[in-house]
Amino acid sequence: MGILSIDSGTERRKGQVFKMMSTDIGIDLGTASILVYIKGKGVVLKEPSVVAFDRDTNKIKAIGEEARLMLGRTPGNIMAIRPLRQGVISDYTITEKMLKHFIQKAMGRKAFRKPRISICVPSGVTEVERKAVEEATYQAGAREVYIIEEPIAAAIGSGIDITKPFGNMVVDIGGGTTDIAVISLGGVVVSASIKVAGNDFDEAIIRHVRKAHNLFIGEQTAEAIKMKIGTVCKRPQAETMEVKGRNVITGLPKTVTVTSEEVREALQECTTKIVEAVHSVLEKTPPELAADIVDRGIVLTGGGALLDGFEEVISQRTGINTMTAENPACVVAEGTGRYAEVMEELGK
Repeated sequence: MGILSIDSGTERRKGQVFKMMSTDIGIDLGTASILVYIKGKGVVLKEPSVVAFDRDTNKIKAIGEEARLMLGRTPGNIMAIRPLRQGVISDYTITEKMLKHFIQKAMGRKAFRKPRISICVPSGVTEVERKAVEEATYQAGAREVYIIEEPIAAAIGSGIDITKPFGNMVVDIGGGTTDIAVISLGGVVVSASIKVAGNDFDEAIIRHVRKAHNLFIGEQTAEAIKMKIGTVCKRPQAETMEVKGRNVITGLPKTVTVTSEEVREALQECTTKIVEAVHSVLEKTPPELAADIVDRGIVLTGGGALLDGFEEVISQRTGINTMTAENPACVVAEGTGRYAEVMEELGK
């Protein structure tokens, strides 16, 4: 009897060790940045989705933050690119290498067993685009791959219990796409995905500064303006910021002052498109679920939700209370990582 109990204890320990060796990972494969969530540890990595490579040798020079700093500052033979465009893979080989790099970095070198990876895609992707993400994840070293729609991941990550028969509305404003969905019983009932998001805000700011101030600015400067004085709602007190760039006419460096009111006007077109998409999803929502949303409100997630004034603009247009999730930039990664547990609860 004693020998038996020792054996069963050893078996149990083996099972525990085996469990420890295999890891569950959630990846938010975004146009602007990649976040990696590891079960039990939370979000362990957040880096820009940028790769710098040498065109002559085809060798990768840098990935992530190091490569982002090179955007717009590289010599002729080195290119810094974003291998994902508007939520989908535009350069398959580089995306695969980038994924592999980030998975290894997040897990460390001591991984015994290939991880089980959940990865999210925008709700409007085609079957071909979905397959490309799945294939790239397998090639990057996954044992199993689960593909999840972004709004579902965003809902789980922001603490909504999606397993219940209640309507919840999530608006996920990312870097390349904005995903809007009404979720009930673990699935998407109505959704829309539009290719207007954080990157488009940056481009709108670049265009405005060139037109209003005759100044060329780069992506990084536009993002800095957006984060420091960006707003989509009229404010009683305008904020200002000094911006450096290259004069369109003379070609020489120049500094100008940009106001938050200018930025609001520059972003108006993008804001209107997002608010209209929210409106059209609400119009298609079944009445019972629409009633739930009036009670529960709309939840904003994604890095774009950090832009000042979005809650107010959506509330004004829809008449529904709108709130931003806690730590909105990380919720999709967290929800992706916890997806497997939630689906087990649902018995799917």
